[in-house]
Amino acid sequence: MRLTDFWERMAAHFGGAYADSFARDHVMSELGGRTVHEALDAGWSAKEVWRGVCRAVDVPAELR
Repeated sequence: MRLTDFWERMAAHFGGAYADSFARDHVMSELGGRTVHEALDAGWSAKEVWRGVCRAVDVPAELR
């Protein structure tokens, strides 16, 4: 998954204004106790991070 696809999916689920805020502030056990930005900065792939987000917040199947 490309990073642009990841951010499009984040915006589709959370809304454009909230996606970045969620990504900066929400610490998830699914990402090893990291935020989305921290996981991406640590070298996690966009696909791995998206899967973690999906598990953490129950993203609908059509957006997975």
